Amino acid sequence: MGARQTLARFSWRLVPWCAALAAACADLSTRIPGELLVIDTGAPVLLQGLHVGPPVVAGDAGPKRFLAALDSTFDTARALETTAFVERFYRAPANDGYEAVLAHLEAQLRAHGYGTEDSFTLELLETPLEQRNAASGEREAAQAWTPLSARIALIEPDSPPRVLHEFSTAEGVDRTMLPVHAPACEVEGGVALELLEIDPGEIFVTSAPPERGLIGRARERGAVALVSGNIEPYNVDPSGRQRHLDAVQFRQVEFATQLPVCMVSPRSLLALREAAQRDPRTRVRFEARVRFDSRPLRTLCATIVGTDRANEAVVTVSHVQEPGACDNASGVAGLLESACGIARAVRAGELERPSRSLVFLWGDEFRQTAAWFAATQRKAVAGLSSDMTGESRELTGAIALLERMPDPGALLALAPDAHTAWGQAEVDAQRLVPNGLALIARCALLDVAGIDGEWHTADHPYEGGSDHDEFIARGVPAALFWHFTDFAYHTSLDRMAHVDGAELRRTALALSATALALADPKPADLERYLRSLNEERKLRVAAAEAEHEPELAEAWRQWTDGARRWLRVECLRIPEEELRDQP
Repeated sequence: MGARQTLARFSWRLVPWCAALAAACADLSTRIPGELLVIDTGAPVLLQGLHVGPPVVAGDAGPKRFLAALDSTFDTARALETTAFVERFYRAPANDGYEAVLAHLEAQLRAHGYGTEDSFTLELLETPLEQRNAASGEREAAQAWTPLSARIALIEPDSPPRVLHEFSTAEGVDRTMLPVHAPACEVEGGVALELLEIDPGEIFVTSAPPERGLIGRARERGAVALVSGNIEPYNVDPSGRQRHLDAVQFRQVEFATQLPVCMVSPRSLLALREAAQRDPRTRVRFEARVRFDSRPLRTLCATIVGTDRANEAVVTVSHVQEPGACDNASGVAGLLESACGIARAVRAGELERPSRSLVFLWGDEFRQTAAWFAATQRKAVAGLSSDMTGESRELTGAIALLERMPDPGALLALAPDAHTAWGQAEVDAQRLVPNGLALIARCALLDVAGIDGEWHTADHPYEGGSDHDEFIARGVPAALFWHFTDFAYHTSLDRMAHVDGAELRRTALALSATALALADPKPADLERYLRSLNEERKLRVAAAEAEHEPELAEAWRQWTDGARRWLRVECLRIPEEELRDQP
């Protein structure tokens, strides 16, 4: 590349020489070697607001370019209607509720033009429905499991049966009393409170989770059912109102599990224990009706085909399975409304069709992403997960979070970083691959807060547990948009009343603005990104040095060096090998 081309491509901005020299000298200690030089006589205006994490530089570039159009086309009322529709069903892979949701999403997407022309495609990907055998590790054929009804009653001597939990429709509050794949049954037996005290024909009542080993040991001892009142520490109600005592935890057991399994609330567990301790003649009756169907596992894929880089894709994913409203009816609905809104804006000329393809996926967590990778000819350049996006902070205690992919913060979290109650994941320091995706997403969060008033958000180091893992495992930059800690997470309490439409909208806007910024980066975005990266670099290095962690400080320097190069490649569309040749 010639000198004239180099100078134009790197977009140097020159201001009066005296001010320029003074500004450059003052900033030398924090500049990344070889960084794009943007000389300004004034300090950058930073956005921080209520975000727990590094600030970003304010500006109209990056995700902010798309927010006005996204905001005007996002229909919050319709997103809540979709959330309510999805929440009606206990969604397990390929079951009746799962299929009903996919059919609803497909109809909405077709109504907004997907599947009607080459630029807006729609397809259903089919893969075999399988489960991993925990003992052998092999994949085995499975069937779709649909719960129909269940009832558990406590029978004390000389008293009428006391129903603890029951449901008879897909919308029943206590539907999570049946773990996914639990068998049908009609059993009655005495109560055993300890594994080693089970007599044949008794029902084992425990606070332990219904894991494979425990189920097997209870069955070997002759139990006719296992009843678990397990609940996780993060499910304890932070308000002090003890709402968690009535929560029935959502669980899954292995396909083809033979022993009937029932989940009950902590309050019901206490009632069972007290009754059995009062009178050893206490009995439990448990009935469950389920249906198994042989079906393929389907993934719904909508694509806005890119203009000049259609073979490259930014993929946004939202899982349908699981029975909650926040997890994940809100994520499903937010992504649907975003996909429809972007299509409307493109057709109306409010947004340009992006350079890269935008892919939207709905299906079974993890397997939907794997199915797309197996079926596509496109190259994924970024992956985003839309999971648990609508929690009411007032009712659940959860705030909007951005989970970054593995970076030095995952090795040691220093303020402002902090891990959630989900917990730290093991990360190999030698396998960190720098990129600027999280920085772009952070800009989007703070841009939305800037137009929408106060919004509590945070970003945190990698922990894992959703579809972003599938991208990261393939070397693709990825991030998760979610809310935590939600005390109702994975329990019967995760219902529509906990969904906040304004929160769902804000998170969906940030996510879709991030996706568009990744699908259509421009040279004008680079200055804002690099200035924001400098702010993060200073913060991270200073935090590490204050804690006498020189290796971590160096790791952050190397990460931001790599992120700078990645952002240049993205925004300036310089081939990476060509950038390596630059001084």
